[in-house]
Amino acid sequence: DLGSAVVLHCQSQMILAGESGSLCTLISEVLPTARRMVVDLAGVLSVDSRALGELVLTQMWAEAAGYSLKFSSPSYPVRRLFESTNLISVFDVYASVDDAIAALQQEEAQSA
Repeated sequence: DLGSAVVLHCQSQMILAGESGSLCTLISEVLPTARRMVVDLAGVLSVDSRALGELVLTQMWAEAAGYSLKFSSPSYPVRRLFESTNLISVFDVYASVDDAIAALQQEEAQSA
């Protein structure tokens, strides 16, 4: 049972500062209701530095508010970016949407 988790599939190949604002806005509007969200990055090939900063702030806001925000399926360049900036430790990143959902279900089971 997915419960109320939402999976958001990013359609853009590049997340630029302007687009990340709307992505972060969408996350911050949906997450308070859903409480659990997976952002699928499978089609995203690059993220610019301002967009990365906005995603970090959104991740920190989600954690502080007690929400679960996971990122899944990063392409090789996006995964390298997360690793080279040490943000792999800030973001909850999973190889696939299924892995991220399994992690959400495990969290749910542990908190029940």
